[in-house]
Formats: sequence, structure tokens, C-alpha cells
Amino acid sequence: MRLVDSHCHLDFFSDEELVTLLDHAEEAKLGEVVTIGTRISKADMQKRITTFTRPDLKVWCTVGTHPEYVQDEAFATADEIAALTDHPQVIGIGETGLDYFYGEPHVFIKQQEFFRAHLQAAQKTQLPVCIHAREADEDIARILQEETQNGGSFPFLIHCFTSSLALAQAAIDLGGYISISGIATFKKAQELRDVIVQLPRDRLLVETDSPYLAPVPYRGKRNEPAFVAHTAKYVAALLDMAESEFIDQTTSNFHRLFTKAR
Repeated sequence: MRLVDSHCHLDFFSDEELVTLLDHAEEAKLGEVVTIGTRISKADMQKRITTFTRPDLKVWCTVGTHPEYVQDEAFATADEIAALTDHPQVIGIGETGLDYFYGEPHVFIKQQEFFRAHLQAAQKTQLPVCIHAREADEDIARILQEETQNGGSFPFLIHCFTSSLALAQAAIDLGGYISISGIATFKKAQELRDVIVQLPRDRLLVETDSPYLAPVPYRGKRNEPAFVAHTAKYVAALLDMAESEFIDQTTSNFHRLFTKAR
């Protein structure tokens, strides 16, 4: 199997840069990348980027509003979000979630409203929702549990995971997945590594979150999808797995979660 970058932001690059980045991704033996939406208003841009798909490298996308932008973006209902997923290359919803690192309580309440709408869209479509969690573990777990109880289960993953084992376990108990970024390679990320080794291997994905969070040995540089290979190699060793086994496992996990990408 070929490696998947399950979460990147290709809309942060020019068309010319994209050609080069995707060349690098093919050279690194990636088979698929998912460019993640951060603004509903830019959903058409996300869909356009998927036209960069090549015979040996598929480019998928998701649509949604990042919690950082809830003050700027118009609220979209669950039905409106679901309608945007009709495009064949849209395989998921988000990025949504909660980020309490900055902001005021009234902003956090608005984030929760947007978050619930995205989860409800995932219930309607049964497409996975990509969740951003920062300094909000308890509310993320609570809302996931409440929405599951109120409207039924839905597929999801917590991306760029840096949270507690408690949140990871709450997500896994609800059928969720955990995506590991280059942060796992950082020298000061031992607490995260201690959590990763306790997670079930059949719930793990890998990502870059490019252009952010480049893994060692590229830390401090602009990240790109090809660099997910370094994260995969590092986490495979952390879990005492052969690199090829880890790639097969995370790619299988990706397709189990992102059913539209099969």
C-alpha cells in the first residue's frame, strides 16, 4: 500500500507550488492526500484543487469551517454543509472543532454551535468529520457524546492529536480515529508519545497539517505532504512496527474511515 497524508492544507500554496509539492509527494511514494477545508466560503477552491489529481496520486478534499474562523464565516446549517459534500472528490467534513487557546467565552460558545452543525452534517452523510481540539478536551468529549446520543453515531477523527489520553479514549469509545502529525517527532513531545503507544493501531492515521508543523528533520521549515513519510517512519519505530507494516495499517485505517475514497 502507499502512504496517505490524511490532513494538509493545499490551498495555502500557489498552483505552481502545488505542482512541485505533488511531485515530491509522488517521489515519497504517497498514494493519496486530503486537503482540508477551513472556510465554507472557500469550498469551491477546495474542490478545484482536487483537479491536481494524478494517475498515481489522488487528491481529495473536505469542506468546513475551522473554529478560528467562526467570527468571520457565515453559519452553515447541517443541511447546507451536507449539500457541499455531493462533489465526488469531497470525502469528509471539516475542519471543525474547538480551540480555547485564544478568544473569549462568547467566541467559544459560537465555536460550539458551528461544531455541532458539522457533527450533524456527518450524521446525515456518514462522511467523517475532521476535528480540531486545542485546550478544550472536556467540551470536545462532551459534545461528541451528546451529539451521538441525540442523533446517532457518525465517523470522525481527531486530527493533529496532542490532547490527553482521556480524550483519545473517549473518541475511540465512540468509534473515532486519531491522526498523528509531525509533533510526535519533536524533542519535547514525550508526553504525546506516551499517549500514542497506548492507542489501538487500527485507529491511527498520519498527517502533515502542512504547511505547518514540519517533522524532524525539517522542523522550522515549511511543511509539505511528502514529509509525512518522516512522521510515519518515526511513529512506526515508536510502536515497534516495521515501516511497511505501519504504512499498510494506517492506509487501511484511512480507507475504513474515509469510505468515499475507496
